[in-house]
Amino acid sequence: MENKKVWFVTGASKGLGLTLVKELLSQGYQVAATSRTVESLTKEAGASSDNFLPLEVDLVSEESVKKAIDKTVEKFGTIDVVVNNAGYGQFGTLEEITDKAARQNFDINVFGSLNVIRFAMPYLRANRSGRIFNISSIAGFLGNFAGWGIYAATKFAVVGFTEALSAEIKSFGVKATVVYPGYFRTNFLESDSFSVIESNIAEYADAKASLDAHQQQINGNQQGDPLKASLVLIKVAADDNPPCIYFWARMQMTWQKQKLRRLKKI
Repeated sequence: MENKKVWFVTGASKGLGLTLVKELLSQGYQVAATSRTVESLTKEAGASSDNFLPLEVDLVSEESVKKAIDKTVEKFGTIDVVVNNAGYGQFGTLEEITDKAARQNFDINVFGSLNVIRFAMPYLRANRSGRIFNISSIAGFLGNFAGWGIYAATKFAVVGFTEALSAEIKSFGVKATVVYPGYFRTNFLESDSFSVIESNIAEYADAKASLDAHQQQINGNQQGDPLKASLVLIKVAADDNPPCIYFWARMQMTWQKQKLRRLKKI
């Protein structure tokens, strides 16, 4: 039986977003997917079809996001599930990172998602149903990674506004979930998804070591499977009572215990 649920997925031309879109289409869902260019989407996920709407969107622009939401509803009639997946990694110590770079990371990772929520919610609220998934990071749970301060701050922000959103929309029958991914085999650490501020202060040896480890050892060797993660997300979306907080990580218990140990020292 053809599945008529309508999904709206941002950051869909690569990585987890692309894997999710392909799996959704294979299962018969209707999917609107966004990227910075339509060409990058259609190259990877296929041309526009009865079930697929590729959209070129500037997430920082309210006008661009509104047009994307309007086009989705025009084509499919509604929106049922929103996945705020778009984002990129930013590396640089807080002393070295520029104001511009820090604000740009917040623009995409935080304010882009808020724009999507702002224009999707009227439809979800009218339907008295729907799911919103905001993709955070393990860096939004543990921030003690040298050189990742701004990125962690954006992902902590995602957690905070998702928890508030969950409380705000529960009376409408809409559920919000923040997802904590661990390391997945995607191109997150490649240059087109990962921005690095060139270090000019040699004393930051720990940050330099962290950068080297991520680029030379972790990149390409991540244990997480984006297809398995996509299947889990689809399953959670179908739950009547999905959790507000969801961990996608083999190291989940280790990280949680580490956080608790730090809190107990307070």
